[in-house]
Amino acid sequence: MFSRLVFGLGLLSATALVHPALAADAARTLQIFVSKDKQSLAVYDGTEVVATSKVSTGKDGHTTPSGIFSVLEKQKYHESNLYSAAPMPFMQRLTWSGIALHESNSVPRYPASHGCVRMPGAFAKMLYGMTDPGVPVIISDGELVPQPIDHPTLFHPEAPAAMPLLSDVELRPSMPDSPEKPVQVAMNDTAAMPMPAAQPIAAPEPEPPSEPISMLITRRTLRETVIDIQTLLNQLGFSAGNPDGLLGPSTVQAIKAFKTLRPAEFAADKSLVSDTLLREVYAAAGKGEPPNGVIMVRQAFKPIFEAPVTITDPGLALGTHFFTLHAVDERAGTADWLGITLENNLSRETMKRLGITNQESSIITGKPIARSLSRITIPDETRRKIDALIAPGSTLTISDTGVGRETGEGTDFITITRG
Repeated sequence: MFSRLVFGLGLLSATALVHPALAADAARTLQIFVSKDKQSLAVYDGTEVVATSKVSTGKDGHTTPSGIFSVLEKQKYHESNLYSAAPMPFMQRLTWSGIALHESNSVPRYPASHGCVRMPGAFAKMLYGMTDPGVPVIISDGELVPQPIDHPTLFHPEAPAAMPLLSDVELRPSMPDSPEKPVQVAMNDTAAMPMPAAQPIAAPEPEPPSEPISMLITRRTLRETVIDIQTLLNQLGFSAGNPDGLLGPSTVQAIKAFKTLRPAEFAADKSLVSDTLLREVYAAAGKGEPPNGVIMVRQAFKPIFEAPVTITDPGLALGTHFFTLHAVDERAGTADWLGITLENNLSRETMKRLGITNQESSIITGKPIARSLSRITIPDETRRKIDALIAPGSTLTISDTGVGRETGEGTDFITITRG
């Protein structure tokens, strides 16, 4: 780990020193926070600030979006594809649509860019050397500070099982029944069998840390609902096609065939896909009540799996929360998570679409993180699968608004809280 120093006091200087041996496991647990109100940037290692700088974010008409991002790509020299090949040295891309951190010779510490986050040259170069792809970057209006979070919903490694104490071995008394009886002791003939020389026990090779994962817990959308319907209809003998979330001809035909066998249940339901259809398909497959949430998992910017979760009180907003796994103790089965809550005011149209009647949890008051985590139930099988995958640098986002439009091929989960 590099030395814990507070850099750039007053956020005015970009000449900060960093320990030259910045280990990979240190870089993967860094977090970058940008405050648009303060026009400042802070780099955290855990709860400790390790670098700071002034910045300039997007001016009126080109506002830098607020939200949760990560470094997608790094280039020491890059030219803008949008603004007349403007130079962007030490560029660290945050979205494929054009938002990045980069060096600039104009950082007046007020909004002045076309949407990117400008940094002074020396600091931009230093930050470039500190980060790896995947490092989280959180952009918000006010300053945010990561706090330790301990909650049973968060993931942790499974502690190794304790070794049994030979419970099936019958123990013999160490003393004879009568003091007069001699004690017989079996002995090896050490003269005929020389004792082998003691061999040093080699320490086991440490396993290399696995690649961190990124996770998103959100409300189910039409895509997840259709995937479930396709999967279950296939299990019931209907040919619904590949479970891809798309309403293609095979899926439409399978849904119509399923409804034809249950005319009473669908007499008043004229929609192709509805809550009634989902409940009936789940009931026919013996799956009980359908879930209303989903957890998606990515690794190295690629989707690896997703699974249903249940969100209680769905009429109440979850809010937007972000967690980073700072450290893991495999032997103890513990994990040190850090969390923040971002302000995220939902529009009336969004609330109506999501069935939210109260967005109290979107406001940063009280204990919104604990309230939201307590409303999420993750199946044991899914939890065990994720517990085995987590590593330092893994992240978890909780959001009402689903997979953001910037999330795609070659990204982690990107959540925009304000465009």
